[in-house]
Amino acid sequence: MQNDPTGGRISRRSFTSIALAASAAFGMPLPVFALTVDDARGLIDKAVADVNRIIGSGKSEGQMYGDFERLFVKYADVPVIARSALGPAARQASAGQLSAFTKAYQGYLSRKYGRRFREFIGGRIEVTDARPIKSYFEVISVAYLQGEAPFDLRWHVSDKSGRNLFFNIIIEGVNMLASERTEIGALLDKNKGDIDRLVAELKTI
Repeated sequence: MQNDPTGGRISRRSFTSIALAASAAFGMPLPVFALTVDDARGLIDKAVADVNRIIGSGKSEGQMYGDFERLFVKYADVPVIARSALGPAARQASAGQLSAFTKAYQGYLSRKYGRRFREFIGGRIEVTDARPIKSYFEVISVAYLQGEAPFDLRWHVSDKSGRNLFFNIIIEGVNMLASERTEIGALLDKNKGDIDRLVAELKTI
């Protein structure tokens, strides 16, 4: 991997991925009624509590990686996030390749941003509002990181997959799905469009 120009310091953009990745997303069994703004907000309230608990747990970075991946698998719409990150190549991938990429990608995100967890210790996220937007809900929160001014963090929640799930983050206008698509696209280009090689590389990063 290339050296981190920030010297390991967590940036707002990388925190977006943490919250995503870590974050990113939170699911529960689909209730008998349709997803409501209160459901969406309650979901992220619980998500934020889990994230804050992990970063304040005092565990080693390696242990945090595992906790973070378990949260991601449990709460995120991982297939949707992975397909978005893979971009147009997802349409040409076989079912086996897509499954392998999804698994490798969730681990990659967990390690990628888990390494920065120690820089986030002492920070917190607070949910402040929620509202409907088209076919999903946006939950608005404020992130407080040490040494930085508070900043806006918006979570997108949907029940389209059959569960209430988090599928995107917008932070100060930066779209997480678009950012990840650019990064994974660059890695795919590096591997000459070979998804199997991309999967193998993601496992080593």
